[in-house]
Amino acid sequence: MAAANPTAAKPKVGDARLAERLRRETRGEVLFDAASRGRYSTDASIYQIEPLGVLVAREPDDIAAAIQIAREEGVPLLPRGAGTSQCGQTVGEALVVDVSKHLNRLVEVDVENRRATVQPGIVLDHLNKLLRPHKLFFPVDVSPANRATIGGMTGNNSCGSRSIRYGNMVHNVHAVDAILADGSAHHFGPVPGNLADVAGDQRLTDLVQRMRALHGREADEIDRRIPKLLRKVGGYNIDLINPAGHNMASLLVGSEGTLGFFTQVHLDLQKIPSHRTLGVCHFPTFYAAMDATRHIVDLGPSAVELVDRTLIDLSREIAMFRPTVDRFVKGEPQAILLVEFAGEDREDCVRRLADLVTLTADLGFPDSVVEAVEPAFQAAVWEVRKAGLNIMMSMKGEGKPVSFIEDCAVPLADLAEYTRRLDEVFARHGTSGTWYAHASVGTLHVRPILNLKEEGGAKKMRAIAEEAFAMVREYKGSHSGEHGDGLVRSEFHRPMFGDRIVRAFEEVKEAFDPTGLFNPGKIVHPSKMDDRSLFRWKPGYKALPVATGLDWSDWGGLLAAVEMCNNNGECRKSDPGVMCPSYRATMDEQHVTRGRANTLRLAVTGQLGNGSVADPAVKEALDLCLSCKGCKRECPTGVDMARMKIEFQHQWNKANGVPWRERVVAHLPRYARVAAMLAPVLNLRDRIPGLAALSERMLGFAADRPLPKWRRDRFDAKGADGDAQGAGPEVALFVDSFTAAFEPENARAAQRLLVAAGYRVTTISAEDGSGRALCCGRTYLAAGMVDEARAEAVRALKPLAAAARRGVPIVGLEPSCLFTFRDEHLVLGLGEDAKAVAAKSVMFEEFVAAERAAGRFNPALRPSTEAAVLHGHCHQRAFGTVGAVEAMLKLVPGLKLSTIDAGCCGMAGAFGYQKEHADVSRRVAEVGPLPAVRAAPADAILVAAGTSCRHQFADLASRTAIHPVRVLANHLAG
Repeated sequence: MAAANPTAAKPKVGDARLAERLRRETRGEVLFDAASRGRYSTDASIYQIEPLGVLVAREPDDIAAAIQIAREEGVPLLPRGAGTSQCGQTVGEALVVDVSKHLNRLVEVDVENRRATVQPGIVLDHLNKLLRPHKLFFPVDVSPANRATIGGMTGNNSCGSRSIRYGNMVHNVHAVDAILADGSAHHFGPVPGNLADVAGDQRLTDLVQRMRALHGREADEIDRRIPKLLRKVGGYNIDLINPAGHNMASLLVGSEGTLGFFTQVHLDLQKIPSHRTLGVCHFPTFYAAMDATRHIVDLGPSAVELVDRTLIDLSREIAMFRPTVDRFVKGEPQAILLVEFAGEDREDCVRRLADLVTLTADLGFPDSVVEAVEPAFQAAVWEVRKAGLNIMMSMKGEGKPVSFIEDCAVPLADLAEYTRRLDEVFARHGTSGTWYAHASVGTLHVRPILNLKEEGGAKKMRAIAEEAFAMVREYKGSHSGEHGDGLVRSEFHRPMFGDRIVRAFEEVKEAFDPTGLFNPGKIVHPSKMDDRSLFRWKPGYKALPVATGLDWSDWGGLLAAVEMCNNNGECRKSDPGVMCPSYRATMDEQHVTRGRANTLRLAVTGQLGNGSVADPAVKEALDLCLSCKGCKRECPTGVDMARMKIEFQHQWNKANGVPWRERVVAHLPRYARVAAMLAPVLNLRDRIPGLAALSERMLGFAADRPLPKWRRDRFDAKGADGDAQGAGPEVALFVDSFTAAFEPENARAAQRLLVAAGYRVTTISAEDGSGRALCCGRTYLAAGMVDEARAEAVRALKPLAAAARRGVPIVGLEPSCLFTFRDEHLVLGLGEDAKAVAAKSVMFEEFVAAERAAGRFNPALRPSTEAAVLHGHCHQRAFGTVGAVEAMLKLVPGLKLSTIDAGCCGMAGAFGYQKEHADVSRRVAEVGPLPAVRAAPADAILVAAGTSCRHQFADLASRTAIHPVRVLANHLAG
């Protein structure tokens, strides 16, 4: 029997009455504006369906209230966690209830029975971090573990790389607490044959009896049509029903939010293996790797994961992964298998790794295994594999690897033949596929490259799907092996399972949710998977005409650059890194890189209704972007939100002008020389009571944040500070406006250190005779004043390019300034001068590391018994130079160095001084490096290359940090 359709009487999108009820009857955040609905209209799939509105639930009672309101208002309801679903499970024309921000607690841990109770919004990596002191972990290790929520994983019946050992979610979820569509709350767990444990719950008893009756009636058909594989997550788990006793949670696992709303999930835990070893097996052909898999699994590995040639090549193009890939990949293999052994006995793990080496040699591939025994090396290799999806999506161009058949699972004996035949299918349709993932269980993620912006792309997708699924049925495999059904695969249940099983699925839905309240259109009563009206790229999708301030040709245009965000949500990650600091502080979808990219994409394609890129909703979404450039390095698809913010600010300025405060900050390099002469007067702002408050009222600078102090002894490249003569090679020292005006001692320390090491230091100055320092234009770029930034860049590039063409390295001290030469200057249309300067521009630490390696940087440094604590600037992290800073500081004999493993300091130039941003700036610092800064020993040297970082630590932690160049200069002998 078909479920009733609750959408017939639904209100229009953004209905005011629904929103008002939610605001009045819940404590959650109610988001019904167009931009918020747009941000929740997509997940990591190809689909885009605008929800009616969004409730960010604050407490469990909000879920119950939302269900009641939705039921009474006749609107569907859709649970959502991180929104990383591959198949469109978390998009729909419904009220979306987001549990990821607030309902993310570990409720209880039972160490003795190895069980944990969690709220649905807790992230897997966060959970495992909390379990680690108990030497326990939850073993379903999905690739997006740093942002995937347990509720989403449960709804999806997720699997992970080690499912060959630990199974899927359905094997590891002990029970689920859920609220049904009628508002009743139940504990779904193990139920004995006599129903004794549910005797007091009539609604649950009725469900158990109905499900057992269904199974009894359809037992033969279930046995005949449901695949006998570990990796089968299609439909509802009716094959796990047993009249003699079964776990009712098994029906909710994999239900994709269609049966009930999870409020708590009870998990079975495992002991953390004491030891792991990893073998990276290289193969000359893809098919050789596939054929070898069935032999490798006989060695009892905990994981066998495929990485194909395409993924290897794309990984090498991503700065974050290149060093690791170069370490574990030998030569030019067409495929590699990552084979892991885990257990309590280290010697046994090492022995089995040796057995792997012997086996591959016996198969005809001697010397093909790179052995990884060191845990850090293993972790780095797995990070590349876990990022496989996003790495695949880093392909530029309109054609992208598309997810729709990637979850097919076949028996291992048929794996090589299946992949060969599927490649032939791709070839017939004029495309190719990318392969990776779970070779151990016969589930390979394969994504044909298609352009779904065209009608022909959608037709190819359907044709390939039908041919692929027919093959899967032939092999008695599963068409849905890990990522679920959603909008992609639900349509294919009928040919896969037959009419009787599909009717059984419909009966399950009707029993739990008779009015069709929860997430309609998934698993049962689906739409067509190739309905282009549901795609992210609907018919007529195109960009508004925009005269961009920056050059976007390297991406194929501004829209193409924005579309590199595939919504997989790496920016929501919970582990250390830079990306995305304001999201970590707010936990709002609006303020994560994905949310910003979606908002910008909607504006660029005219979907916000304003008809302009300069939409207030985009301004609001980008307001807290700190331009840290963390996404430039850490987003595997390379989304560069800092650059996009510059472009947006430029467009906004054209439409609305530049505010006075932003002009004051932006023009700082032009008046800095005069301001230095007035330093005693200007610095009174933080000395005379009332002046700070006046500056807050007049300019918006937070009264409780002291501003940088102007220095009368500014660094003067043309004056007394001039050139410094050593006997060795020439070095051009670039002294930026901030260093020259506020911390000239850093420039003088660099100059002194270079001379001590034997270099001839040239302090290059402008050719206009003004006497003011060279400027990269960073302050103008931050304000979106692209034309002014270009003028400043031209002024700096002319003398710097002359040095660069002589082969002179250009060495800088301030990361945000120096890296502007290597980044934004290349998209300002500055021609060959910009390229020449970018090629020779290096941070001081990069210069020292390279020269030391060449045997040329050898100043006499006195020993130290001190401890030093280093914080890396965001742009140093983005460009991978923190390691060079560490190497430079270690040149001081005896210096005990440690590095803070945390993200952004939160200052970000003028951001932390602005009254409307001061609080967020503090919050970013608190979830970032500030706790470690406070915990650093009182006598330790605190080291930070960024002027913003040093000011943040002084203001918020009362700790003085110094530039790393001063650490070395302070230890010069003599």
